[in-house]
Amino acid sequence: MRIDQTMTGTVYTCFPDDSLNAAAKLMWDHDCGCVPVVDSAGKVLGILTDRDICMAAYLQGEALWRLRCADVMSKQVQTVLPDATVQDAETIMQTHQIRRLPVTDADGRLVGILSLNDLARLAGQTRGRKTNGLSAESIEATLAAVSALRPRAPTA
Repeated sequence: MRIDQTMTGTVYTCFPDDSLNAAAKLMWDHDCGCVPVVDSAGKVLGILTDRDICMAAYLQGEALWRLRCADVMSKQVQTVLPDATVQDAETIMQTHQIRRLPVTDADGRLVGILSLNDLARLAGQTRGRKTNGLSAESIEATLAAVSALRPRAPTA
């Protein structure tokens, strides 16, 4: 199955100079755990999670309106093309331990996002039918890989 058949097409984004307060509001208003950070052309520059915002506030001791998305976002963003397979996405998610994967066109412009929730929903909807390799077992393997403990960077 292709990514564009299961991805979420409506994605809320922010810009590098937006405040973390604005990003947090987007996440709250739209019940999402991350927002891709894009430039004016819609190209993905980074990704910002609710955890990134919480940890920035804690570690920097600043109000969210004083902190900018560009300073906190993950800049090493893994993406996938819309015509890739769900299995390709699962491999990327497992390898890089990520729960959400921006979907971009060939020019790097955001066209959607694929999350573990999307995969779980799809696995539930297709139970008992042929799904081109997507199964409860493959979702379980992806979740286990993403959730594996990884070393924490030391704090100053």
